[in-house]
Amino acid sequence: MRVRSASMPILTRLAAALAALCLIAAPAASYWEYGHASVASIAWQQMRPDTRRQVARLLAQGKLLDTPACPVATIEAASVWADCIKPLNERFAYAYSWHYQNVDICQPFDLKGPCKDGNCVSAQIERNARLLADPTVPTREKVMALAFLVHFVGDLHQPMHAGDHGDLGGNKVAANYGLIGGRTNLHSIWDGWLAERAITTPPGGPSALLAAVSPAERERIAGGSVEDWSREMWGKARDLAYQTLVGDPCGAAPAARPTLDEAEVQALIPAVREDVVEGGIRLARLLDDALGPEHQAPGQKKR
Repeated sequence: MRVRSASMPILTRLAAALAALCLIAAPAASYWEYGHASVASIAWQQMRPDTRRQVARLLAQGKLLDTPACPVATIEAASVWADCIKPLNERFAYAYSWHYQNVDICQPFDLKGPCKDGNCVSAQIERNARLLADPTVPTREKVMALAFLVHFVGDLHQPMHAGDHGDLGGNKVAANYGLIGGRTNLHSIWDGWLAERAITTPPGGPSALLAAVSPAERERIAGGSVEDWSREMWGKARDLAYQTLVGDPCGAAPAARPTLDEAEVQALIPAVREDVVEGGIRLARLLDDALGPEHQAPGQKKR
């Protein structure tokens, strides 16, 4: 909103400034914290009580990870552990590529290349679910698998971690978020500004997002495979994230820095809220399967 006259009454100018701040106010916490914690909280509420008890027992052994600056005392804390440990450099450098999969949005969906040797987010979701499901895996490894799994399911349900156009998941697509110009990009908008706006839009918060989904719809969301969820998020990267900002997602790069304006933000909020709640419900399903009596994990036959 632009103030056109210095003679505008002070109250009108204040109202204009407050209206603009509704769009440009900095997130209280970006997706790296708030989005991940919201997915984890939804999963905690959705999982079976017996699963919740097993998750709590594993989290109580968090000191085994020997990462005191990155605790996992709660599922919300565990949800950001995989990002928190990045500054530990060589100890966990092997996990850097596990947070995303650069599946080209302008080619037929295919995980084989981006997931070569298991170095992508969907492969690591499946791997860590299998580790959790295996009764012979030591407790320390199970705690680590739990922390990785909680984080990676959140990552997969942020579309810019699932689809790419040769630009590091939108990190190279310079963009403006409303009045914020010259210091953000497509990936950061979806990681932070847009995620915070969507989750906090009334009725806001994890409990409200989950309460809006019927039991039948929760069952539908929980179905499918990790590859199915990957394909869904890849499609949202193309059809929502890229297309809303730049028009033709596979066309030439825009000549000027594009802006995600307020109308576009409002239109995207329902989809982002859907991503978060889907991530939580699907995480709960993976945990129920892995820690349940059948110890079921993706790609494994029932015991």
